[in-house]
Amino acid sequence: MTALVRLRLDIGYDGSDFAGWARQPGQRTVQGVIEDALARVLRLDPPPVLTVAGRTDAGVHARGQVAHVVVPVAAYSAINGTLPRRLAGLLPPDVRVWRVRPAPEGFDARFSALSRRYAYRVCDDPVGVDPLRRHDVLWHPRPLDVDRMNAATELMLGEHDFAAFCRKREGATTIRELQVFEWNREARHLATATVKADAFCHSMVRALVGALLVVGDGRRDIDWPAEVLGARVRDSAVNVAPAHGLSLEEITYPDDADLALRAQQTRRVRTLSN
Repeated sequence: MTALVRLRLDIGYDGSDFAGWARQPGQRTVQGVIEDALARVLRLDPPPVLTVAGRTDAGVHARGQVAHVVVPVAAYSAINGTLPRRLAGLLPPDVRVWRVRPAPEGFDARFSALSRRYAYRVCDDPVGVDPLRRHDVLWHPRPLDVDRMNAATELMLGEHDFAAFCRKREGATTIRELQVFEWNREARHLATATVKADAFCHSMVRALVGALLVVGDGRRDIDWPAEVLGARVRDSAVNVAPAHGLSLEEITYPDDADLALRAQQTRRVRTLSN
């Protein structure tokens, strides 16, 4: 039997010109671009398949994405630890593989993760966003009250059924633990949301941001997002914020000894006790 090794990859990308993370026929995707580059460097046919910590939609960026891939030991050993540098010579400038290393025993990029942290950046300058930031900052032409927004987010923290803020997928739970949701001013007209949870369902972060923007500009009451959350039904009044303001910043994992147990726990289908 062929000896195999599981590798951890730390990845960053500008999502502007990608049709999301997941490989799709006829589409330029982050997964497809990296897998094809890996196949060339490691001389593998078919290309190896990446498992990612968090799939991102079209237009969403990442600074701290993590994936794993299983490849033959012989193919990896043959390049003598130069894989990141060799990939840099093949990958386009809007995606980088920063580090590649053998993964610890029990590591699964998706199921071993403890949390995912995203940032969503919004400019509320009435004359528009800095042209150099137009690909990663949303322009919201109404003034935002960050204190109002933080008062609203405090009512949403903890473990809940986020069905009202997710696109339901057959057989998938929408129960998540929202660990951090806070807004801060990076500059006078630049507000950044930090959103951290054990996991996110499809479109959840962008829907949460969309709900908070209308609180911040005064069009909705502070308790409205929590009321929507409690209804557990997708609300047409919640506008999903555009993708380009969103960036995956960090994936956290437990100590190596706890990786396999964490993966086992994550695979369980969650239910709420109340």
